[in-house]
Amino acid sequence: MFKLSILSTLLATGLILGACSSSENSGDANSLLSSNEFVLTTLQKSQVVLQKTPEGFALKSPKAKLLILDIFATWCPPCQAEAPHLASLQEKYGDDILIVGATIEDGIQNEKLEDFKEAHSANYTLVNSNENGRLIDAIAKQLKLGSNFGIPLLVIYKDGHLVQYYQGAVEEEFIDSDIKRALGI
Repeated sequence: MFKLSILSTLLATGLILGACSSSENSGDANSLLSSNEFVLTTLQKSQVVLQKTPEGFALKSPKAKLLILDIFATWCPPCQAEAPHLASLQEKYGDDILIVGATIEDGIQNEKLEDFKEAHSANYTLVNSNENGRLIDAIAKQLKLGSNFGIPLLVIYKDGHLVQYYQGAVEEEFIDSDIKRALGI
């Protein structure tokens, strides 16, 4: 009985101390959030918060009817060529869509993303956050692409449901058609 009492006390103490232990991410705001929530920081230092849903991703505070995620790299020629087309669609549909560009490049400086934005007329939301990698991994897993997938990767969601995705370069007309269909235009 005494041994059982000591064992129970040790187990309870271990669980309490284990649950209160610090991790290397304890200072990161994202570590305090649900693993289904992604806080992305834009070049303008505002935040875009996405939530993982069973069928995809959605804006936490939806202002736009469609969420379009563009997974890209600044050095990628098809990504560079796609940027002005995405900007054209963002301008055309305004607040009905939100295009968010998330780079696969770890540790990239905001200045390099600003240069990309200016050089390729990428006039839509670009995010540079520690969460980019986690979001990109979650998208690839949801789409069953594996860890080595082609870029650009363009994914369209409506109300947290996957509408369409494209891996590699895609013509603006195809994306425009998907947007119209999803918006019921």
